[in-house]
Amino acid sequence: MAQLHNRVSHKELRERLMKETEHRITISFYRYFPIQEPQLYRDQLYKELDALCVFGRIYLAHEGINAQLSVPESNFEALKTLLYAKPEFEGLRLNIAVDDDGKSFFVLKVKVREKIVADGITDPTFDLSNRGKYLKAKEFNEIVEREDVVLVDMRNHYEFEVGHFKDAIEVPSDTFREQLPMAVDMFKNDKDKTIIMYCTGGIRCEKASAYMLHQGFSNVYHIEGGIIHYAQTAKEQGLENKFIGKNFVFDERRGERISEEIISNCHQCGAPCDTHVNCENQACHLLFIQCDDCKAKMIGCCSEPCMERVMLPEEIQKELRKGQDKGQMIFNKSREGRLRPRLKMS
Repeated sequence: MAQLHNRVSHKELRERLMKETEHRITISFYRYFPIQEPQLYRDQLYKELDALCVFGRIYLAHEGINAQLSVPESNFEALKTLLYAKPEFEGLRLNIAVDDDGKSFFVLKVKVREKIVADGITDPTFDLSNRGKYLKAKEFNEIVEREDVVLVDMRNHYEFEVGHFKDAIEVPSDTFREQLPMAVDMFKNDKDKTIIMYCTGGIRCEKASAYMLHQGFSNVYHIEGGIIHYAQTAKEQGLENKFIGKNFVFDERRGERISEEIISNCHQCGAPCDTHVNCENQACHLLFIQCDDCKAKMIGCCSEPCMERVMLPEEIQKELRKGQDKGQMIFNKSREGRLRPRLKMS
């Protein structure tokens, strides 16, 4: 029977990845389509991808698939053949990473979830197929200059902070499910204006555009393929790049450099910086922005209590971590303006 789960430690898998000599290509894709039996679909897909040495993270649900993958360059064409042979992936758009060192993923994880994008929508009349119109990169560059346009960023605060389109409006929230009703409320007086929504790869803004139409907005667009596809297309076609800064991505890279501007600051000293890190204290693991100087000074930690913790023997650290709930460990300046939450250190 074929293996359906990884059984090797993450430490060993990371070491294997670092030793690989063949370059890997990072891609992402999604599609909303009905999956009758997600678990069976998951097991078959895992076997097919594992045979091609694919790493990455895939979420499956009755509503479709959301995938971020890393594939050896020599297997890239085989992967495309595999995907395009499936009727449900006819015409599928593959987003190729913009700034890729080939070290984005070190293991393959395929998980079944209730939804591929947690949205909090319970209204049975909501129709995802009635979504906003796609905007290609060139079309976006032209239409976004109009005065009646409202450009809405449907990503989390920590994504928006390091990079966004010029004049984009942030919906300040930590989760997509919170953003949807917030967006409706924020733009309730703009229902007759042209609303353009965007996100990293397109999956969130596609659903958000349908939700806005469901809530009575009349002229809603979303950028095809999100920031990733926009940046690739602008580069290939020699278009003006209207995205400023870095595009946050949910893999080992933490971000793709889209433009040279650094628009955010180190959360500890305030110096220009857009490098996201996780606190070295595993009981904290806070996601925040830290410059090289602060990383050296704070040994990769977010606070002095965390520095004290990581200096303890590993066995003591493990014991102190037992039963500790980290919650959603991110820095969100839009809410508190400081590193949060502070853990009580024993």
